[in-house]
Amino acid sequence: MAMSDLLSTEEIKAAVGAFSVAESFCYKKFFEIMGLKKKSQEDVKKVFHILDKDQSGFIEEDELKFVLKGFTPDGRDLSDKETKALLVAGDKDGDGKIGIDEFITLVAES
Repeated sequence: MAMSDLLSTEEIKAAVGAFSVAESFCYKKFFEIMGLKKKSQEDVKKVFHILDKDQSGFIEEDELKFVLKGFTPDGRDLSDKETKALLVAGDKDGDGKIGIDEFITLVAES
């Protein structure tokens, strides 16, 4: 499954494009522009599984760095600072990774 199966190409392009400059990423605005918050919990779970590249059941820090590329190959890599900020926002239990329930909460809170 591809992101374009769940989200419109226009929303993906707008969201990734809004944060094309280094150090500009804001997950709340990203999820808002993407329209992800309006999606069903099942669709949010599908997005999680796409971002979980190694299918470990978690999105680890090394996967977060490439989160924009998870939506489109044209996306940039997040900086270390942006990656850490996203991890801190999503990692509610402090285990250093984002589980599916944490991801659902992260999207809902955005």
